[in-house]
Amino acid sequence: MQKIILASGSPRRKQLLEWAEVPFEVLVSNADESYPAGLSFEDTAIYIARNKALAVKGLNKENLAILAADTIVVCNGLIIGKPTDRQDAVNILTRLSGNTHQVITGVAILNGPAEKLFADTTTVVFHELTQHQVEFYVDKYQPYDKAGAYAIQEWIGVVGIKRVEGDFYNVMGLPVSRVVMELENKE
Repeated sequence: MQKIILASGSPRRKQLLEWAEVPFEVLVSNADESYPAGLSFEDTAIYIARNKALAVKGLNKENLAILAADTIVVCNGLIIGKPTDRQDAVNILTRLSGNTHQVITGVAILNGPAEKLFADTTTVVFHELTQHQVEFYVDKYQPYDKAGAYAIQEWIGVVGIKRVEGDFYNVMGLPVSRVVMELENKE
């Protein structure tokens, strides 16, 4: 497989690409993560991912394919972003407790003039969490850089998640098997 650029500073996306043995270099995108009103949830994630890829395109001196992604959490019809502080993280996890939500990752692969844009959705069902469990997780793991205020591969995923329907790795931040298929299916 050809080397690519990962337009992300996410340690989870980096780890997933390493596990998949995809050669890459990181160029962190500082793209604006706002989006226009009226987009579907999938299109919102794709829109942000595409902007992240475009933000590093000018830095791509080797003309490598660029991979960018953005993950959003949707619960009861509302997008839940990254928590702003401890109380926000506690509130988000309390809202997810005992509920079903969707984790949607938008992916953009830019290869010269060609663009591959797609979204992958995974449904996650949480057990009812106690206030103590929520506060323990927030205080110990400080999930302030994570959409939905949690990482499935951490303690909360082990004890708090009842069921996952779809790609587990999508919840970590990248539907890596689909990304690899798209990268290998060059156009």
